[in-house]
Amino acid sequence: MSVQAPSAVVLVRPHTFMPNPATVVDNAFQMSAHSVDRQTLAAAARNEVTGLAEALETAGVTVHVFEDYDETRPDSVFPNNWLSTHAGGHIGIFPMYAPNRRHERRSDILDFLKTHYRVQDVIDYSGLEMDRVFLEGTGAMVLDHGGRVAYAARSRRADPVALERFCTNFGYEPMLFDAADADGTAVYHTNVMMSVATDFAMVGLGLIPSAERRREVVERLSGGGRMVIELSHDQILNFAGNAIELQGGEGRVLALSGRALGSLTAEQKAIIESSCTLLPVDVPTIELAGGSVRCMIAGIHLDRRPVLAGIGD
Repeated sequence: MSVQAPSAVVLVRPHTFMPNPATVVDNAFQMSAHSVDRQTLAAAARNEVTGLAEALETAGVTVHVFEDYDETRPDSVFPNNWLSTHAGGHIGIFPMYAPNRRHERRSDILDFLKTHYRVQDVIDYSGLEMDRVFLEGTGAMVLDHGGRVAYAARSRRADPVALERFCTNFGYEPMLFDAADADGTAVYHTNVMMSVATDFAMVGLGLIPSAERRREVVERLSGGGRMVIELSHDQILNFAGNAIELQGGEGRVLALSGRALGSLTAEQKAIIESSCTLLPVDVPTIELAGGSVRCMIAGIHLDRRPVLAGIGD
């Protein structure tokens, strides 16, 4: 078992999905869906979440799916932005940039986690929204759970003040850097350009303008012998960086979209497959909203509570 790869996840299956008009300003990955009927769009997104859940369960990952019928939560399919869990029984709740995303935070999901997993404390940073300070969970941060490093591309969704508070509370070293696409637009979420697994990391180094900071990021990522796979700008646009390593029933898997897998080279896939199995799932409708498979998954790094005799799970 790897501390990096959780064996259980939370997914939210939306019934009223659409690309969020409140986030398109700074999300260069987001696409218009005006030509698609909203009901058709929502049904397709719902089916894609179901497909992801089935693929993960087939691989031996425990999946907890929560339904969402709220029409005012277009981005609820991305729970990793407001929720993170950590070994030792810790949960983080995060401040969200777009006002219409703030009520994605759900007490029923927290109550479920407390009931079925060992939770010691919940640290809620959402009050920082009143000061316009934001840190959108493991979208804004890519966490190396073993090396205790929190990588974050500076943006309006990843404020250095909130990052510092999180790292102090949860015991991570902050690794903040600037990153921008070919047009000079700041990368809105770190997890679209970087993924950290147990034995390898994938990162769009070309998006980091500072040569010195690139070197420092590579140095930290390669600690302990981890292989660093450099992703091109085109691969980043195809969500190759938006992947997550999970613990399956017969070893670790790397969950990513079919589009992301198609952009990887044979050499890159060989490095990945030396330590885990590639698990592609097609999510083209979800990707219209500017996120992919990793954004859809909130990993559970908590210990499961034992099932007592005579009491149902």
